[in-house]
Amino acid sequence: MATYTTTAAAAGSSTAVMEMHDIQAPHSKLEAQPVPDSESASPQEDPSSPPPTATEVQQRWNYPKSNVPKIAACFWSFVVMGANDAAYGALIHYIEQYYNLTYTIVSLIFLSPFVGYTASALLNNVLHGTVGQRGVAGIASGCHMLAYIIVNRHSPPYPVMVVAFMIAGFGNGLADAAWNAWVGNLDRANEMLGFLHGFYGLGAVLSPLIATNMVANAKLPWYTFYYIMIGLAGLEIFTSVAGFWTSTAAAYHASIARQHGDAEGPRGSLREALVTRPSARVTWLCALFLLGYVGIEVALGGWIVVFMIQVRQGAEFASGMTAMGFWLGITVGRVVLGFVTPRLGEKLAISIYLPIVMGLELLFWLVPQFIVSAVAVGLQGFFLGPLFPAAIVAMSKLLPRHLHVGAIGFAAAFGGSGAAVLPFAVGAIAQAKGVQVLQPIILALLGVILLLWFGLPNRFNGKKRE
Repeated sequence: MATYTTTAAAAGSSTAVMEMHDIQAPHSKLEAQPVPDSESASPQEDPSSPPPTATEVQQRWNYPKSNVPKIAACFWSFVVMGANDAAYGALIHYIEQYYNLTYTIVSLIFLSPFVGYTASALLNNVLHGTVGQRGVAGIASGCHMLAYIIVNRHSPPYPVMVVAFMIAGFGNGLADAAWNAWVGNLDRANEMLGFLHGFYGLGAVLSPLIATNMVANAKLPWYTFYYIMIGLAGLEIFTSVAGFWTSTAAAYHASIARQHGDAEGPRGSLREALVTRPSARVTWLCALFLLGYVGIEVALGGWIVVFMIQVRQGAEFASGMTAMGFWLGITVGRVVLGFVTPRLGEKLAISIYLPIVMGLELLFWLVPQFIVSAVAVGLQGFFLGPLFPAAIVAMSKLLPRHLHVGAIGFAAAFGGSGAAVLPFAVGAIAQAKGVQVLQPIILALLGVILLLWFGLPNRFNGKKRE
């Protein structure tokens, strides 16, 4: 009997073990290993101590079985994040009136999470190494709960609400970075990330729908919506901590050590990903790409209601439904195009999707009809949807495994800060020039991120990691 060992096609993947017997190696990737006399030992050995003849295979969403509650926890966390981000756009019109604010001041709602996202980008790698994924899960979901409790305290003073959204931004940044990095290393990453971000879109679809009905139709105060967010965050705490309960700091170090062949633990660091070539090129290009993409996504979703009311002269409820249509487009696009993107190759696929979005943006801008604008923005969401997952997959293919948590975490959190900075910038400019400036700003940003995407290396295009 001969025993062989092989590595998974995706060297950057999370791993599990299995044995392969009596298999003839047709390629040089399979190396024969000598079989000790004790090979016939009982198969009921401790599974936590794989034999030297073990083979590392890429994890799937349902293999090992402990991944099932983990993937469910990631999906629910993204529902909460989507509901959090989309609520700003649905409620900003009412918050502006409630506090009697200018566009610039009310836009601090978008800017405030930037502090949280920045902190999470810097601390994500450190937290993984000190408290593990279990600790990250508890901190991220706990930040959501704390922020929503503060906001729901019968409309706190506006500065207090801004601080609360900083806390929510820190929770979003941690969860965004951690779960993108983990899911991005599973088998069929494009599809799995498509579903993950599809759940973000699901939360973003339901949030403006519920908030608009509560405020515009039921005439409830805007802050009562956060009763619902408290419930969602409570479930997130339970699912996240329970799902990743065994994912301690020690387990994280052991996983990286197995992948990197370093018994002493992971050698990767955020500094290595940011300053060492060629990894730094990939990390910074993807981080800037995600900064622009998330900024476009949240600026459109956040200001579309105000734009449709004031520029397209739409009714409040119909304008709120336009925001829902945009997020619905993102959700459907992430799921549907998640199966198309890997077949085209990430580089080519996104190079096709972005010009289509730019054409739809021109239609939205130049045809001053409410229905045309509503349809155009929904289709924009559809083709924008797969951009974030594709960038994460690109990073997982281009970067070594030991840099994934640091680099992908930084890029995701840095990109998330675009949800704060760019919508705030739109609001500040709109204060001086009117909310109609939304369209040329979005078109220019689309051109910028297209150029950034062209700057990425080509070798991952349509290929699996090797």
